[in-house]
Amino acid sequence: MNDKYINRVICGDSLEVLKEIDDNSIAGCITDPPYNYEFIGRNWDDEEIERRIKRSQEKESSTLVKNIPYGSGLAGGVRNERWYKKNRDNILEYRDWIKVWGAELFRVLKPGSYVLVFNSTRTSAHIQVALEDVGFYARDTIVWRRQSGIPKGLNAEKKLEKMGDENSELWKGWHSALRSEWEAITVVQKPLVNNYLNTLQKYDVGLLKTKGANIDGFQSNIIEDIKRDPKTESNTHITIKPLELIQKLVEMVIPPIEGNVVIDPFLGSGTTAVAAINLGISWIGIERNPEYVSIANDRIEKASSNK
Repeated sequence: MNDKYINRVICGDSLEVLKEIDDNSIAGCITDPPYNYEFIGRNWDDEEIERRIKRSQEKESSTLVKNIPYGSGLAGGVRNERWYKKNRDNILEYRDWIKVWGAELFRVLKPGSYVLVFNSTRTSAHIQVALEDVGFYARDTIVWRRQSGIPKGLNAEKKLEKMGDENSELWKGWHSALRSEWEAITVVQKPLVNNYLNTLQKYDVGLLKTKGANIDGFQSNIIEDIKRDPKTESNTHITIKPLELIQKLVEMVIPPIEGNVVIDPFLGSGTTAVAAINLGISWIGIERNPEYVSIANDRIEKASSNK
């Protein structure tokens, strides 16, 4: 039943916990799951996170350990047929993983409920396709424009210069990737019951809040001018999303009506729960890493006290 999970962080596998939640009972989902890149032969748990952090430190690299880990076979290497096949197999496996928990999420959500899922610009389409495969209807992609990213990838001129190529200057300004300035938030919706108003009257969900005290004009699908939260020694999560951003998303898709609950099956350090508390909305959080559960509970306790 839902009651034992409401306003609690459950330490466990999201798929198993979702199975215990009632059909058509949750008002929406906002989540930031592990991104793609290396699910082949790996489990995303606290041991795997520690492995990636350690490998990153050994290499003295700022590589985001949530993404391509060292030793994956995808972080570099020759772009031959084998490399592209492994990359493709990895994407398909990731898509299958999304469908496993996506199907349970589809069951527990009310008709008309929205799901907002963070992912990289390169793989957000696979999130959408996988969730469509289990029954959701694709609605939009919200662009979260972050502070300017650092250019990554191959700098052809510099690399050729190091190799002693006398024509290296011809390739000035040519790189293997663009500077990444935005993150994708895939927006899908559980099908309505006949129409928006019928769904709204029956389930108290289905529409988007496009105007409000914290919204200038009509809400755009591009969100910007949100700064990252200050880093704290107590929060060691590797990809913390700004509280202001998550609060805006919760406010956008969860009407603050008694009985409406927002769920985050990959709660991390608890930002979705804190945002819901600040808005007076009930929530359910699921997180498999005990360290993150402890961080989330500390943040939740502080938010509840301040509220």
